[in-house]
Amino acid sequence: MLKNETKSEANEFDQPCPIRDVLDRIGDQWSLLVLETLEGGTMRFNELMRAIGDISKQMLSRTLKHLEQDGFVRRTLYPEVPPRVEYDLTDLGCSFLVPMKGLVAWADAHHRAICEARRSYAGRGASERKQALAD
Repeated sequence: MLKNETKSEANEFDQPCPIRDVLDRIGDQWSLLVLETLEGGTMRFNELMRAIGDISKQMLSRTLKHLEQDGFVRRTLYPEVPPRVEYDLTDLGCSFLVPMKGLVAWADAHHRAICEARRSYAGRGASERKQALAD
């Protein structure tokens, strides 16, 4: 606990399960794509939108805010006219790229097997429903 922090302030953002807390945030639909895109370096909002492609402005804005809140992304506002805002990875964000790439490689290598398991499960369910109707 910091010097000026009360006990309730110190625990305000602490979650009982750190794994679930972190994975819930970075495991959403867009965070990994944003982090992967920012690996190439500093980008502005519209550059990120073009690079990702099918993300809405609202969703990109929300995802960037969450990633900034959790310390993965740094937002830099330049006091110019018009204002310029840039996003880049923090040290924490860069450190996450290593396990993230491992997860992405695993998903890519096993995607076919997962899809086949899903088809098998769906087919088995249809057969079971058909059998139940016949009984």
